Amino acid sequence: MVELKTEQSIEAMREAGRVVAQALTAARKAAAVGVSLLELDAAAHAVIREAGATSPFLGYKPHFAPTPFPAVLCASVNDAIVHGIPDSYRLRDGDLVSLDCGATLDGWVGDSAISFIVGRPRPEDARLIETAERALAAGIAAAVVGNRIGDIAHAIGTVCRQEKYGVPEDFGGHGIGRQMHEDPGVPNEGRPGRGMPLRPGMVLAIEPMVTAGGRDDYHAAPDGWTLRTNDGSRAAHAEHTVAITKDGPRILTAL
Repeated sequence: MVELKTEQSIEAMREAGRVVAQALTAARKAAAVGVSLLELDAAAHAVIREAGATSPFLGYKPHFAPTPFPAVLCASVNDAIVHGIPDSYRLRDGDLVSLDCGATLDGWVGDSAISFIVGRPRPEDARLIETAERALAAGIAAAVVGNRIGDIAHAIGTVCRQEKYGVPEDFGGHGIGRQMHEDPGVPNEGRPGRGMPLRPGMVLAIEPMVTAGGRDDYHAAPDGWTLRTNDGSRAAHAEHTVAITKDGPRILTAL
């Protein structure tokens, strides 16, 4: 069931989204060669605590997970697509890092993700990240009253496929509100004009994921959380929480 949010609820989600943006900014600022993923998680966690918020990631255990998630960030490096667990790995020059973060404030959730390169970037990695960000922008632009979920999916998929990138199967965005994952699902590829109509008050986490090797398959790492490309190619992830309003899409997880 899809819950339509009131203007007051969207404003409350905006405050949660602001905390997410600040946490991601702090983690990215901390990222440098030699810094561990645990240190990035600590930087984000400090921001969340100081804001009086909590993490919907910490302790989260969906049906597929062998253990509750142990951190406030998903930190996915190089061939890791999503759901990477922060650990003692120390960042190296040229690493491609995707950070996904959420925050719950006053009962409302925000969720966002960024990708960036540590140290000297490889042109092909910069292009991969730029494509993920462009696909996100296309998906947000399609999130207007009168369109359908398929229009968002088609906009995202078109950008990714034009660059010959892979779009991981069965993973995409989702509704969001009091819970991190709500209805409806938001695929990263689909047919325009299909799916649920978009209505004012819907709030969606739109999140393209792209893989450089062009393949859509992946596998779970031994930790049971991290998803990695089967061909070892690098991946990028971009996400915003977006409210659909009569005046157009509103990004709730910007600074």
